[in-house]
Amino acid sequence: MSSVVERLRGDGPVFSVEFFPPRDAEDEQVLWRAVRELEPLDPAFVSITYGAGGSSRDRTIRTTGRIAQETTLVPMAHLTAVDHSVAELRNVIGWYAAVGVRNILAVRGDPPGDPYGEWIRHPDGLTYAEELVRLCRELGDFCVGVAAWPYGHPRSADLDDDTVHLVRKLRAGADFAIAQLFFQPEDFLRLRDRVLAKGCETVLLPGVMPLTTLRMLHKTAELAGVPVPPHIAAKLERYADDPAGFRAAGIDHVTELCERLLAEGVPGVHFYTLNRSKATREVVARLGLVPART
Repeated sequence: MSSVVERLRGDGPVFSVEFFPPRDAEDEQVLWRAVRELEPLDPAFVSITYGAGGSSRDRTIRTTGRIAQETTLVPMAHLTAVDHSVAELRNVIGWYAAVGVRNILAVRGDPPGDPYGEWIRHPDGLTYAEELVRLCRELGDFCVGVAAWPYGHPRSADLDDDTVHLVRKLRAGADFAIAQLFFQPEDFLRLRDRVLAKGCETVLLPGVMPLTTLRMLHKTAELAGVPVPPHIAAKLERYADDPAGFRAAGIDHVTELCERLLAEGVPGVHFYTLNRSKATREVVARLGLVPART
């Protein structure tokens, strides 16, 4: 099975997608419809998020295994240190290896129920993502990724402090990083510059969510941790009562954002799909990232 970094080192830019684990049988059908619709477009890799609760974690592990064994896609498993002992983490990593998964996104994770709540380490667990990176590297020949924050992690004192922590994760053995959501290409490019200024060269992917509804715009702001920039709000929120108009304007905005990033040399774009494929397929097609054979 290919590694993420191998898939990103092709002849041109690529795209990848992220799903979240299904909550029930109906959600599972929606997810697998999206998987099958995206599979012919040959994304560089696909990832499934790792929830804070036990049942969500089980579904993440099961879904990742199915993608590895039942599709032609390259899966990347998410793994967090939340409420896990080191022994449990070893078991999960071992199971991923057993089903053929060789790519892991190692993140510390947020406290269950309140992403901004106090972080409480499991008595027999880990405290930092860099420790999880090292554990993955110790247990097998994994390609390991980490998360990056264009506006800084909420718990970081400032952007410099945040960059120091990101570089520590990379130097602990991570092969690449995926940036959380942002609104403007400059926000991502400044993050890339900050990492390079620390003397650290890595593969850094921008994370992008297609903006198809007003709710999704506000969700992006929540996940990014910053307000919607006024000029973007003015461009999109005038379609608040026009769903079709908002969707068209949102897809245009995201396409333009990705075009700028590709022009700046990013190796690919990572799309947060919300388990739907249509908007991602539209943007990917506009960007010319669809294989010719399709």
